[in-house]
Amino acid sequence: MSLENPGDLESPVLAIDPLLDDPKTRIIVCCGSGGVGKTTTAAALGVRAAERGRKAVVLTIDPARRLAQSMGLTELDNTPRPVTGVDESAGGTLHAMMLDMKRTFDEVVLQHSDPERARAILANPFYQSLSAGFAGTQEYMAMEKLGQLRALDAWDLIIVDTPPSRSALDFLDAPQRLGSFLDGKFIRLLMAPAKVGGRAGMKFLNVGMSMMTGVLSKVMGAHLLSDVQTFIAAMDTMFGGFRKRADATYKLLQAPGTAFLVVAAPERDALREAAYFVERLAAEDMPLAGLVLNRVHGSGAPQLTAERALAAAEALEEPRENHGDGGIVDREAGKADSIAEGAEGTDPKIRAEEADDMTSDASTDTSIDVAADATDATTDRTISPEQRLAAGLLRLHAERMRVVARERRTRDRFVSVHPEVPMVDVAALPGDVHDLDGLRSIGERLAGDYPAAA
Repeated sequence: MSLENPGDLESPVLAIDPLLDDPKTRIIVCCGSGGVGKTTTAAALGVRAAERGRKAVVLTIDPARRLAQSMGLTELDNTPRPVTGVDESAGGTLHAMMLDMKRTFDEVVLQHSDPERARAILANPFYQSLSAGFAGTQEYMAMEKLGQLRALDAWDLIIVDTPPSRSALDFLDAPQRLGSFLDGKFIRLLMAPAKVGGRAGMKFLNVGMSMMTGVLSKVMGAHLLSDVQTFIAAMDTMFGGFRKRADATYKLLQAPGTAFLVVAAPERDALREAAYFVERLAAEDMPLAGLVLNRVHGSGAPQLTAERALAAAEALEEPRENHGDGGIVDREAGKADSIAEGAEGTDPKIRAEEADDMTSDASTDTSIDVAADATDATTDRTISPEQRLAAGLLRLHAERMRVVARERRTRDRFVSVHPEVPMVDVAALPGDVHDLDGLRSIGERLAGDYPAAA
């Protein structure tokens, strides 16, 4: 296969409707870099699945309001909200929600600790900072929320819209990151007094802890160290539960009922990120369903190349001399031919002299003609509005064909590296998606109801 021939490289076709219709498909995770239409794709999948009979919920981690606006909701929060306007005649429903990291963390604390300990944890300053912005907390809480939704069993299809860029796969690292944090030497050191407990424990740790806490107090501040120790002591019984649930959700992502969709655009950087996602998912044994290539451009006249379109535009824009009868006359050709014919059979020197005279005469005549043409140019050499319009359209078509060729080359590079990945090309819409009808249109393109781009 050659990259010089755009039509040579083809990938398996990603069949979206069978994926949505399969009752064994319980979770679809949309991942990809930012700005490729990932949130819109997740919403469109939710609408199409619901109108085909699935009870679907869309969980977005991206804080943008596009998902809520396109679904006709004023806002999204940590609670799944029903989406009205969806055709439920097939028995399906659609809900949507946006992950609230802190609320999800609070819910976990309230669910897995007694009321007194929960109050102490929720009021702890270190916990408040941890739950609001600690690195990896969002990804871990996304896994917690996914596990909660799956455990409720109120929906038979959960569609997850992940954050943009490579952090979209950070939730795969969340269990290991959390385990490393909780099992780290620093945390074990802070947990030691609580684990040993009592006066004997304090005597045992008195000398070492006094030295250590003195140093940490200077580095961290006495109040922060106290808050951390209080938080660790209160959370001690919950740490094992965090690890256990995170590991369970990780296994859920590897299960056959889960499908990952990598979303990209036909641009070099976006497809480079898509290749990273594909390789990472394979390394983690995650089930990849395929790649959605959004915003693919095409043309209704693919047989008209960019070069031919530009040549036609230039021909239309070139001024033409108007002689009334539609013809173009070369006024010097007849004179030159007659001199050439009369010069046959004469001495070559004479012919040369006559040729010089002809050239001189022709120069004089040409000067006169050029002056005359310049005088007539304002009236005879004109371009009609129709010609200008046609030339402009031809130039737009040429630019579109260049875009089509560039996108195809970029796509082919990805296919040459990952020929086994199923793909679906989603034709670009003329405008942004703002409502359910727009999401339905995207769903139709995802399912292949619209022809692929040229």
